[in-house]
Amino acid sequence: MDTTHEQFEEDARKQGYSKIAGIDEAGRGPLAGPVVAAAAILPHEFCLPHLDDSKRLSPQRREQLFDAIYEQAVSVGIGIVEPAEIDRINILQAALLSMYIAVDNLRPGADYLLVDGTFQIRSSVPQLVIKHGDRRSPSIAAASIIAKVTRDRLMRFYDEEFPEYCFGKNKGYGTEEHRTAIRTFGYCGIHRKSFRGVKEYVNSLL
Repeated sequence: MDTTHEQFEEDARKQGYSKIAGIDEAGRGPLAGPVVAAAAILPHEFCLPHLDDSKRLSPQRREQLFDAIYEQAVSVGIGIVEPAEIDRINILQAALLSMYIAVDNLRPGADYLLVDGTFQIRSSVPQLVIKHGDRRSPSIAAASIIAKVTRDRLMRFYDEEFPEYCFGKNKGYGTEEHRTAIRTFGYCGIHRKSFRGVKEYVNSLL
């Protein structure tokens, strides 16, 4: 991403907005763990070399940018929705809820939102939804990095509590190693019981 090109941010500034937040989430697909969203307001001028969609960066680069974003951002908010709530309301609604929480946790708050994806979030703040926004907006790219690193750190914490599932390595995604562990040990407290690959084992115990 060319971080000097902020078309969506510039368009919002031309409309009179100044605190423009990018919003993205991490962890829709895993079989275990929370979905985590972040909202990030970058200053008008920032220096974040290699800023890009978190999925296109190495773990080491993400960690470096995570610290740099927190140092330079006007505001960062985090939203976390746990597996039980994901099972209750479904993963799409949980992801949108996590984004809402992240925006609500911004201090100072945003006056305009750039939301990654194809769905608006529940908010009274004006917003623009951008498909593949994490590759097209520096603010959303920053949010994607914060969300991804925050979630990865949470999964490393859960790895200590549930070492048999190797969450530090697979981050809750359905790798063959992870699926073998579920077949062997059953599910644990952070598995998403409504997800295929887990729910079969929940039903088998009923």
